[in-house]
Amino acid sequence: MTNPSDIEVFILGTAYPLRGGLASFNERLARAFKDAGYKVTLYNFSLQYPSFLFPGKTQYSTDSPPEGLDILSKVNSINPFNWLKIGREIRNRRPRLLVLRYWMPFMAPCMGTIARIVKKNHFTKIVAITDNIIPHEARFYDSCLSKYFLKSCHGFIAMSKTVLDDIGHFDKTKPRKFYPHPLYDNYGKPISREEACQRLNLDPSFNYMLFFGFIRQYKGLDILLQAFADQRFEKLPLKLLIAGEFYIDPRPYYRMIDELKLSQRIVMHDSFISNSEIPAWFCAADLIVQPYKSATQSGVTQIAYYFEKPMIVTNVGGLPEMVPDGKAGYIVEPEPKSLAEAILRFFSQNNPKNFVRFIKEEKQKFSWEGLVKTFEEFL
Repeated sequence: MTNPSDIEVFILGTAYPLRGGLASFNERLARAFKDAGYKVTLYNFSLQYPSFLFPGKTQYSTDSPPEGLDILSKVNSINPFNWLKIGREIRNRRPRLLVLRYWMPFMAPCMGTIARIVKKNHFTKIVAITDNIIPHEARFYDSCLSKYFLKSCHGFIAMSKTVLDDIGHFDKTKPRKFYPHPLYDNYGKPISREEACQRLNLDPSFNYMLFFGFIRQYKGLDILLQAFADQRFEKLPLKLLIAGEFYIDPRPYYRMIDELKLSQRIVMHDSFISNSEIPAWFCAADLIVQPYKSATQSGVTQIAYYFEKPMIVTNVGGLPEMVPDGKAGYIVEPEPKSLAEAILRFFSQNNPKNFVRFIKEEKQKFSWEGLVKTFEEFL
């Protein structure tokens, strides 16, 4: 293969000043390509979603800009004239590789159109990282949109075998590869539990389990609340941390907390967690809980691996692929009783150090260098 320093890589997806796990991932991937010697440009969205379609409070980050990255915020997700302009621009700049970060069918017209125009230079290889082919909250037109997008690419990388199989339902001929979600190692170094509790104003005499990230229906917070209402937890020095912004109506969840009499045993932080705040939440927690009702892969899992925290995940989508049962944590069915039993087992019967030893070894598999090498196979 040509020397990496002679190769340009473009990544089209969210990046700073947009916020969230996708932006963090794309920026970290750009750094991995740079570390391997490539020239990298991030094509970011000037408009990601119209404000009336965005469920959160703001789309923009409050963190400092990432240093050393070339980010061009110029893609408009809903303006076809912009798609034509960007497509021609990238086609004429002739990067050797264009990485498209595809996470929902809403982006299919924009990305699929840009990719079709770029392909006309008969030089640029277009490879998509596909998070969700059919989203968790599916609509009747999602399959048509995803099909339009997938036809525009030369190949695909999926970070869960479930998504890899989904791609096969649409396209059986183009190359597709599996590579597990790399570690989120870009949120800063771990801190001590004592310091984490101090930052969050938590009583260090309690144990804590953490539900982290945007709160949507498919993430199963209601299952976790019902499980935590089990009377056996009242005897344990245990509290539940809920850290993340609601992307749905929060009132049913607060009502459930009141009805189940859980308010004294829950620490609620219902706002977006900035990158700089993430270490405190994970380092204060003894256990990370992902009670999802459906899933592909989860970035939360890879943050937990980085901070070496055991997990309980549900037996849905790609989650069991990432968390070996009884080694990195527990796999349970997405229902309250199964979840409650696993939480009780963890806090009353097991030595967390046994999980941590396995996690320290397992996390070595999830490298960014390995993901870059997977892209190189397409070249």
